[in-house]
Amino acid sequence: MTQRKTAAVLLIGDELLSGRTRDINLQNIAGFLAPIGIQVAEARIVSDDESAIVAAVNALREAYDYVFTTGGIGPTHDDITADCVAGAFGDPIDVRDDALAIIRERYEQTGVELTEARMRMARIPDSASLIKNPVSGAPGFQLGNVFVMAGVPSIARAMLEDVGPRLEGGEVIKSANLRAKGMREGDVAAYLSKVAEDHPDTSIGSYPWYGGPKDSGVNIVVRSADENALDAAMQAVAKMITDAGFEPVAGD
Repeated sequence: MTQRKTAAVLLIGDELLSGRTRDINLQNIAGFLAPIGIQVAEARIVSDDESAIVAAVNALREAYDYVFTTGGIGPTHDDITADCVAGAFGDPIDVRDDALAIIRERYEQTGVELTEARMRMARIPDSASLIKNPVSGAPGFQLGNVFVMAGVPSIARAMLEDVGPRLEGGEVIKSANLRAKGMREGDVAAYLSKVAEDHPDTSIGSYPWYGGPKDSGVNIVVRSADENALDAAMQAVAKMITDAGFEPVAGD
């Protein structure tokens, strides 16, 4: 029987907590993992603080099969993620020749000077394996079940292509949804609880939308690894919506 595989995403950076930067890495990572049967079960955002990063890495790597970090592996003084992950594992870290060779080759090709600050991006824990970065060259790395990637979304997404073959997938969670325009959650709350109780092999969520006085309603999403259970629950949801006097419409 296929086992459930879980992951956590650790988003690192003061700019995320200040609201100056809007994160899309969580969405990209979860969307990449779901089809191979790995469910993101937790996401955290922490500041550029050593103790906070180390504590989060240690907690998450013990709780989940995989951990993905984004941010804090650049050339500036506040890019401390690599050192923090090394510290969490008790692994020595320094500029590594293999990472430095990759960075040096990229900068020679682009005519950019390899400064001491840029060499910081070659600081990799001794026991880590590199993650390819086809966008800007500077690699991420894997240490144990932790994958350390860049914060720039296009780079993080590209790094996932090298990470993918290293992952062991689990059961794939499928989802389906029905929308009911004009319906309010209070119209079906009690009935929806009963549907969820009658279909324990599924996860059922209710999500209202508000697009204006004449454009509002509820979106009911059903998730399950068992396709038969998913179909049965969807039929029950459709009946519930119809019985409440609304028209169920298949969502995107």
